[in-house]
Amino acid sequence: MLHKSALLLAQGGLPTWAWFLIFLLLVVIIVWAVVWNARSSGEDVHVHHEPQAEDDLTRIEGIGPKTAAAFRAAGITTFAQLAASDTATLQEILDANDLRLGDPGTWVEQAKLAAQGDWEALERLQDELKGGRRVA
Repeated sequence: MLHKSALLLAQGGLPTWAWFLIFLLLVVIIVWAVVWNARSSGEDVHVHHEPQAEDDLTRIEGIGPKTAAAFRAAGITTFAQLAASDTATLQEILDANDLRLGDPGTWVEQAKLAAQGDWEALERLQDELKGGRRVA
């Protein structure tokens, strides 16, 4: 007596739905293998991010020690982070800490120069400022 699958093959092959199921099963196995391989290879790589050293934010014209402390408390500790901020966010931090004297209008621009290490351009810009504000 022949096995059922051998009998089907002898009679002209598997029905279309059976081929579809076999194809579907193969696709599932391949997708599972790819996902498993991606996950297992990702576990071998251990990325350790060193915390960035804090920059002296008081080098920005108009930012004093209290303002710098408020920014550090809000998670802004580097020139790059300050440069990536917007003026409205900086103003919210000032308002939340009752710091009314600061004007963050030029701080982002100054921080971009400081983050790039362009100290000469920063000094030229700061020569045009008074307390972090542009003077007409």
